[in-house]
Amino acid sequence: MNEYLVDKPRVRRAFDRAAATYAQYAKLQALVREEMLARLLGLKIEPQVVVDLGCGPGAAVKVLRERYPRARVLGLDFSMGMLQEARRWRPWMRKPLWVCGDMERLPLRDASVDLLFSSLSVQWGNDLAATFAEARRVLKPGGVLLFSSLGPDTLKELRASWQRADESQHAHVNMFYDMHDVGDALLRVGLRDPVMDVERMTLRYPDVENVMRSLKGIGAQNSLQGRARGLTTKAHLLRLREAYETRRGEDGLLPVTYEVVHGLAWGGEAGRFYADAMGEVKVPLHALLGRARR
Repeated sequence: MNEYLVDKPRVRRAFDRAAATYAQYAKLQALVREEMLARLLGLKIEPQVVVDLGCGPGAAVKVLRERYPRARVLGLDFSMGMLQEARRWRPWMRKPLWVCGDMERLPLRDASVDLLFSSLSVQWGNDLAATFAEARRVLKPGGVLLFSSLGPDTLKELRASWQRADESQHAHVNMFYDMHDVGDALLRVGLRDPVMDVERMTLRYPDVENVMRSLKGIGAQNSLQGRARGLTTKAHLLRLREAYETRRGEDGLLPVTYEVVHGLAWGGEAGRFYADAMGEVKVPLHALLGRARR
C-alpha cells in the first residue's frame, strides 16, 4: 500500500517547523515517555552507552543522563530543528551528544550501544524491519531495546471522519503496525526474547480545530505518499467537522484514541548471524574459513 508510505523529507520539514511548539502540544508523548522511563526502572542494567532514538527536543535525554550518570548519552533524530531545540539545554558537565541520523540507517558502529531507548518514533519510518535490523546491529550482545510505537486504532475517530468527509478517499491518517507484526519483526532480525503489550489512551478536545492544531503542533501532519495534493478546501473541513461532531461524548468533548504498543527486546549473542531487513543472512568470509579449519 504505497499510498501509506511516508514522504520522509516532508516529515522532516514538519518536525523542523514544530520543534519550538512540540513540548506545548505533546501531551500523549509526555505520558508515554514517563511510562517508558518507569518501565526502565525494572531493568537491572548499568549501560555505558545510551541512545535515545528519535529524541525530539531531548526531554528523555535529560532523564536518561541523570539516571545513568556513568553512561555516555546520545540523542539521535533526523530533524535538525528538533536537535537545535534540544541543544538549548546546556548542562555544565557530561553534555549529551546530539546526532542527526535516520533510524533505518543508523550512523553508529556495530555492537556499540548498551541501551537503545525510543519513544513513539519507529512509526515514522517506512521499513520497520530495517529499523529493527539496525537496532540489532548497533546493540551489544545482551544490550536492550526499549521502545514504543502506535497501533492500528490510533486516531481511529479522525480516520473514520475523513473517510466520510472526502469521497476521493485520499490517505489522510497513517496506518500503523499491529502489536503482533511488530513482535514478529523483532524476531526476524534476531532480537531476542521480545516482550510486547498494548495500552489505549484517549485525549479529549473541545473541537476539531484543536485536534488538528495539536497534531500540527507536534509535526504530525499528513505526510503520506497518497495524500491529496494542494490545499484542503473549506468544504472538506466542514464535512470533517460534521462527521467528527457525531462522536462528541457526554462530557461535551471530542475523543482522540491512541493505541500505544510497548516493546522490549535484547541484543543477539556474539558470533551469531541473523537475517537483515530483506530476509538475507550474510556470513562474513572469515567466519566460514574459521569453521572450515575446525
